[in-house]
Amino acid sequence: MPAILLAQPAVEPLTLAEAKAFLRVEHADDDGLIAALIAAARSHVENATRCALITQRWQLSLDSWPDNGLIDVRPGPLQALAAARVYDEAGVTRDLDTQAFLADCATNVIAFAPSALPRPGRVAAGIALEVVCGYGDTAAAVPEPLRQAVRLLVAHWYENRGLVAIGHETALLPQTVAALLAPFRLVSL
Repeated sequence: MPAILLAQPAVEPLTLAEAKAFLRVEHADDDGLIAALIAAARSHVENATRCALITQRWQLSLDSWPDNGLIDVRPGPLQALAAARVYDEAGVTRDLDTQAFLADCATNVIAFAPSALPRPGRVAAGIALEVVCGYGDTAAAVPEPLRQAVRLLVAHWYENRGLVAIGHETALLPQTVAALLAPFRLVSL
């Protein structure tokens, strides 16, 4: 199920001041670079875990309603279902009452009664769901291991502004980052 980011997070999981303190950088010459590294590190952590760190709004597209009445939402963690729409044959949208759905935030699943919802008229992407997901609106809401992974990535990329060779292999990421992310990875079966 394709997901399109509609609203970026309002803040990053790490402030520029926190990153500079972690890097032990006291000058302002690299502020732009460090801010870009923070955003890139957040994006990398989100892609690796399939979790939004800070509250974001996403649109999920489906071709049809699943027969089992369950939609597994990614990225997680799910906060709420904001809107649901169905497209007819002419491409005109019909808003659905979000009360017809149950957003189970603990399992990242949206449940519904398939027989109670109208079928989409389009063959592809006939259903659009807008979801709000993320750990919260502030950096403090993000689990500390994920924030530490962002710190380590920023430091690694700041110190190594290219590929790093270890023996005959190229190390793209520190192993500690992978270890910090492992418990948070959402795996598809």
